[in-house]
Amino acid sequence: MSTITLNNGFEMPVIGLGLWRLEKEELRSAILNAIKLGYRHFDAAAHYKTEIDVGNAIAEAIQSGLVKREELFITSKVWNSDHGHVVEACKSSLKKLQLDYLDLYLVHYPLATKHSGVGTTASLLDENKVLDIDVTVSLETTWHDMEKTVDLGLVRSIGLSNYELFLTRDCLSYAKIKPQVSQFETHPYFQRESLVRFCKKHGVIPMAHTPLGGATANVKAFGSISPLEDPVLIGLAKKYQKSVAQIALRWNLERGTPVIPKSSKVERLKENLEILNFKLEKEDIELINTIDKKFRTTLPSLSWGVDVYA
Repeated sequence: MSTITLNNGFEMPVIGLGLWRLEKEELRSAILNAIKLGYRHFDAAAHYKTEIDVGNAIAEAIQSGLVKREELFITSKVWNSDHGHVVEACKSSLKKLQLDYLDLYLVHYPLATKHSGVGTTASLLDENKVLDIDVTVSLETTWHDMEKTVDLGLVRSIGLSNYELFLTRDCLSYAKIKPQVSQFETHPYFQRESLVRFCKKHGVIPMAHTPLGGATANVKAFGSISPLEDPVLIGLAKKYQKSVAQIALRWNLERGTPVIPKSSKVERLKENLEILNFKLEKEDIELINTIDKKFRTTLPSLSWGVDVYA
């Protein structure tokens, strides 16, 4: 598995399995099959509410001799409602995952909300059915608590998730431990080249969640447009004799952006790994660069009652 070196010297696989929206009954087989195929990077989160199931699958893989713990790269994230309880939330995730440490721990969103109990990850609404945002916990406080998880040996690397450029810059100004990774939505229809370049300039690895634009799942959930139907990508898929998804994923890798696509199907898991086996020509990368629509496909505002990107 190809890896990329983080600014603290640890190695992170450039392809991981995203676990968001994988059903509990799918997780065991998806994780075990992925490990058998060569996956070592798994992207979990407290808010996915599947950490216990993920932990059981990982424990089974380790106990059966399928993989060693030190060969895995496990990510989790602190949810909005735990911004004032980061260390406790981290310990809660570790217990559920049956791990002694996390390879990467991320701030899931740059947004503190009303606390609902450690690890419960509720998105509580106020009397107007709008997300109850907590204005008493600063992002600087949250980040320094993230740094404590490293100092305590709970976590090896820490980072950001869903941070815009302004907030990324702000974090770099007060960080004692610089973020190793910034994970955000980026794909051919939402390229965010300025954010990618800013992160790389300052030694933060940009990582793509939703690297396929959420495909049909986000079309159904948010009414978004899938980049996988774009004629440019379809044409390149025919040229390289690859799937449209492989072209989109490879494009992100070509610009130094690791990807964490989600799938539970063995054939799709295998297909996603195969992006390591070919490269796009420079002219084709530049062609994909022209189809950017600045189109965000993941829209939490639909359930939160407020546009947090306003």
